[in-house]
Amino acid sequence: MKILAFVSGVVFGVGLLVSGMTDPAKVIAFLDIAGPWDPSLILVMITAVLVALVPMQMAQRRTRSFMGEKIAFPSTRGINGKLIAGSAIFGIGWGMTGLCPGPSLASLAASTWQEWLFFGSMFAGMIGFELWQRLGKPATAATTSGLVKTPAPSKP
Repeated sequence: MKILAFVSGVVFGVGLLVSGMTDPAKVIAFLDIAGPWDPSLILVMITAVLVALVPMQMAQRRTRSFMGEKIAFPSTRGINGKLIAGSAIFGIGWGMTGLCPGPSLASLAASTWQEWLFFGSMFAGMIGFELWQRLGKPATAATTSGLVKTPAPSKP
């Protein structure tokens, strides 16, 4: 199973490199509709949606993957403040740098300090958010998720 995940990640990374999604200048030219707009990344996005459409439809009808793993989709379907805030942060970061998580990981192969700075900042933000989420949960939720172990009842 891990080899399949690795191969899928490599194919995804190569696709990002070939499509130009790891080139911040190309991404910013796509996002800058008021300047010299480059619409070529629309083809990349349309292709990604079309490639994922059938497998996602199949996965929604199943409880287990073809490899036997449990399939889990998010339980929240509506738009809430967290989704809006996360989307805004993602969009601002993407517009400022021309990189998002997948392409930033693929662009680490270029080994420039800018890519490593972006990736390190992104990783620190992800860890910080996870810690913030864990600190904000009530003790009962943390106990049921296995984060806090409760002592066994003592015998009188």
